[in-house]
Amino acid sequence: MPAPDVAALLAQLERSEPDIAEPARVAVEWLAGGEALETISQFDVCEFLWYTLPIKVPGDQATIARALGKLLRLAGMERYAALCDSPATARILLTYAREGEEAGTSAYHRELESTGVLPPDVAELSWSSIMGPEELGAHVACAAALELAIVAGEPVDREELTRRWLTAPRTELGGDCWLHRVHGERLNRWVLGRGTARRELAQPFEVRLHAPIEAPAEPHLEPLRWLLDLARTGVRLTERLNVGRAVAAEAAGRFGWAARTGLRTGARTEAPGAGSGTEPRAVRGEADVPAMTELRRIAVHDLGALRRSGRRLVLTTTGRNLLDDPAALWEAAAATLLVPAPGEHDFEISIRESALMILVDGDAVPDGDLRDRVAEVVNGEGWRSADGGRVTGVDLSHPLARLRHRLDALGLAADGVRASESPAGPSVAGDREPSAPARDAYVWRLTGTGRRAALAALRAQALRPRQYAGLG
Repeated sequence: MPAPDVAALLAQLERSEPDIAEPARVAVEWLAGGEALETISQFDVCEFLWYTLPIKVPGDQATIARALGKLLRLAGMERYAALCDSPATARILLTYAREGEEAGTSAYHRELESTGVLPPDVAELSWSSIMGPEELGAHVACAAALELAIVAGEPVDREELTRRWLTAPRTELGGDCWLHRVHGERLNRWVLGRGTARRELAQPFEVRLHAPIEAPAEPHLEPLRWLLDLARTGVRLTERLNVGRAVAAEAAGRFGWAARTGLRTGARTEAPGAGSGTEPRAVRGEADVPAMTELRRIAVHDLGALRRSGRRLVLTTTGRNLLDDPAALWEAAAATLLVPAPGEHDFEISIRESALMILVDGDAVPDGDLRDRVAEVVNGEGWRSADGGRVTGVDLSHPLARLRHRLDALGLAADGVRASESPAGPSVAGDREPSAPARDAYVWRLTGTGRRAALAALRAQALRPRQYAGLG
């Protein structure tokens, strides 16, 4: 049976309790936004009472909540009316009044979670705190489905129901599913970005990133697999909690990192400088091998695949699961190319993101050229250097160095090429990395697997949930 007309309910309330008719009108306008009362859900009522009312609606909040309860009872919506009069509502409004917005919002989230109607994050989708129209529609629909299941007295697996609701083809969406709609909306938002240069660079990726990027059939991520496998029996650390010299030297030789940095791993090897009478310096420890440090950070901090136990790195349950699930390892590891380091912000991520879009088609790009193109993009986005001027190659050094070391660490970069050896000709970057001044002439190039990983990282970045500043 349809809910009564709002205007008729307000008129009835005006006759019976004129002192609360106006507060009820204010409440229902905020709650229903001109739509019929039968369209609202428990989630809508909770959000209004516990968030919108105390933050956005002027007036006596307790009176407005009570008036809304009267109106909903007249409409026969007793379950929703009970929320207006509940101890939870009184407690949350009091928390806002006494302790401020942050404490009140925390109380709201705790209470909303306890209702069971809040759609949880699932593997396929983490919800944004700032939602576009499609995601908001999906969220509201999932919340309504959870509410119906709870009211029907069914055993409710919230994650399973949310996953099913997101992925099932729906008639009202023309056979599409909510997950595709949300992904399409996020991709489009990411492509539009800020600035003409950024939009032109990103535009082709809206189609390319529509489907998941499958892991390559050939062996890949060999350095990461090697380190995780080594940790099955523990990796010894030094007093400074670095990987020991023997492990660092083995990795540098096994994965070509020594040749790229002019080091040797034991016996004399041919390396840059070896033919000029200059003996390559031996690897003395992890500090000599930036890719080893980056590999350890990926495994420990980004993936949670390793943890420190005393002076050893040991494999975690997550690490064992990743080793046993190649698809999961691929997805998780590729995404780390754009994971922010502690203290990094959107500026650094924008630099690495732009660089991957430039490199993803496999062309060799001299370092100076890459910096020029990335600087054009980030300046067009409105970023500025620390002194307020335009971003230059110097401002790009640390984010690009981190990207280079990550590509090396995961085995995604082609063998280092000097500009003088490249068909592209010599290049002078002009901005030297503090830790490696001799690599100004480096030419960037991804392997075939590296190109796929770059696409996977860009897709993960494009589909990430959009959050308010300060939220995880």
